Amino acid sequence: MQLWLFFTLVLLWLEVQNGVCQQVKRKKEAGENRIRPGRKRAKVRYPKVKEKEAGSKGQSILTQVLDKGRFLRLGESLSLNPGKTLELRCKGTRIGWAYPSYLDTFNDNRLSIKQHERYSQLILTSPSAADTGEYSCWVLLCDGVECEKDGDSTSATYIYFTDKDELFVPSAIHFEIIYLRPDKPATIPCRVTNPKIKVSLHREVPAEEIAVDGTRISYNPTKGFIIQNPSPEHKGAYYCKANSTTKTSPQISTKYQLLYVEVPSGPPFATIEASSNTVSGGDIFNVTCTVLGEPEMNVSFSWRYPGQGQRPVSIHDSWRLINRGVGHTTRISQSVMIVDDVETIDYGKYICTTKNKNGETLVATSVKSRD
Repeated sequence: MQLWLFFTLVLLWLEVQNGVCQQVKRKKEAGENRIRPGRKRAKVRYPKVKEKEAGSKGQSILTQVLDKGRFLRLGESLSLNPGKTLELRCKGTRIGWAYPSYLDTFNDNRLSIKQHERYSQLILTSPSAADTGEYSCWVLLCDGVECEKDGDSTSATYIYFTDKDELFVPSAIHFEIIYLRPDKPATIPCRVTNPKIKVSLHREVPAEEIAVDGTRISYNPTKGFIIQNPSPEHKGAYYCKANSTTKTSPQISTKYQLLYVEVPSGPPFATIEASSNTVSGGDIFNVTCTVLGEPEMNVSFSWRYPGQGQRPVSIHDSWRLINRGVGHTTRISQSVMIVDDVETIDYGKYICTTKNKNGETLVATSVKSRD
């Protein structure tokens, strides 16, 4: 009996010891996964390459140099007082510039552009109201001597040189012709030197102010009045009137003559005609190539003829504006070839090729012997 009791106590003691060991082991394992108080986890930092690239792409590369070495990154527009030298910088090792075109037209020495190692510099001395306009720059991508504009690295700012005495941007043209076409908007370019100036549009005959509803006719201070869908009823003489808070009397702009044009846009519409299609030896004849088109559309002519390179001929090119119908204006361009003292080699086909920015057209006629 005592022996059985002894073995029972021994087995009970072994079970108790085994349970205590397992509990200690479990506590130790659980403790190993705990984070000690006051200890911080290390964060892995990855380079934000995409964010950096996106941010730099959206930033303007055009800045204005201010006093004491300060710089202003330019946005869509900027208003400045005339007279003080303007200095702009564009970031890049090769930069192209654009600015109001008349600065090139009159070869203005007030403007200078210089390329430095990391940026290009534009300086305009003694700016005036006439210098109001868009200034832009872009990075040039070059392969040897050939360069092209990088469209993703371009910045533009419209700069107003505000002048209380010049409400409209001055123009060397005192009477300007505007062509109205049914297939695209027309702009009456009465731009102002201050975007806060109030401007109205007026017709001379009959004398009236034109309603501007923002849809059919709208106004943009950087462009002027925009007629969205021109029609024959819009033709006539117009002017703009500007009112300033600092001046009691309004200011009148350049006058504009609006002419309606109704000719198709596309390759030249050409015809060819000989003064005579049958000639004799010793005669004189001419071949005329004619193109009817838009008033501002330049046309070039080239010829192929029987005695080319062997016989002397004279060629005269000309153009003029003509009225076709009521209020319709068309440009007529002509090339006339004159053949003097006809010889046998002059008989054959005369071919005229006409070209404009939309394409080319070929027309031909033949000259034969009367004998």
